[in-house]
Amino acid sequence: MEAIAVPVVPYNPVSSFVDVLKSEFLKLSSVRSTFWTLLSAVVFNVGLGAAVGAFVPNHLDADDKKTLDAIRLSLGGLHLSQIAIGVLGVLVMTSEYSTGMIRATFSAVPQRRTVLVAKTVVFSVTAIVVGIVSCFGAYFAYEAALSDSSMSSSLGDPGVLRALIGGGFYLAVLGLLGLGLGLVIRASAGAIAALFGLLFVPGILIDLLPGAWKDTVGPYLPMDAGSQIFIASARGQSTLGPWGGFGVFSLYAAVALVIGFALINRRDA
Repeated sequence: MEAIAVPVVPYNPVSSFVDVLKSEFLKLSSVRSTFWTLLSAVVFNVGLGAAVGAFVPNHLDADDKKTLDAIRLSLGGLHLSQIAIGVLGVLVMTSEYSTGMIRATFSAVPQRRTVLVAKTVVFSVTAIVVGIVSCFGAYFAYEAALSDSSMSSSLGDPGVLRALIGGGFYLAVLGLLGLGLGLVIRASAGAIAALFGLLFVPGILIDLLPGAWKDTVGPYLPMDAGSQIFIASARGQSTLGPWGGFGVFSLYAAVALVIGFALINRRDA
């Protein structure tokens, strides 16, 4: 009896990575919490943008209206939506560890760093799209509800488009910071605590420093640096500026991800 030759399909790294991307997208999109988390981020942004436009101008004097950055005001919901995106970034990584599904994932794809790259790409694209859409939605809701036309602006004004698009990228990078911390800590509660501790605690502690130290260190704190990207006006910006501040903020996320990538092959799943 002749043996039947089984054709050997050559390994194609590109098609293999595309398959991993599809798998990670299915995992992200099939979890109910993903939908509700992203929806809450949009609702926070758009809802608060409309509320601020309708009620805040009536409580401002003429000097405040001249000095306030109206675009940053319309994006006030970012301070709430960042919590949703940050938690989702953590859960993208830690949920598989808590359920034990990560072992099945690494059994199917032994190249662990390939899985991590796919997770990072899928989450980044999702967060950027949702973040930018929600920021534009917040801006238009703010403009539609605005009770004082003197605080109105247009997309063509200096810094407006950069601030709106930058707000979306800010959310994505914050989520990647959460993903990186989740990869390092591998426990949801610990990673979420570390994420928001890193974001909020340094800003509180810096108030205890002398004024000169505060001016030197303050611009490099995660929240202070990252928020520069969605400030349209030059007033009140730190010495880092929008792109310098965003670069520093991105560096925090990059460090967390690099540490996680370095550890992934040294620890058991």
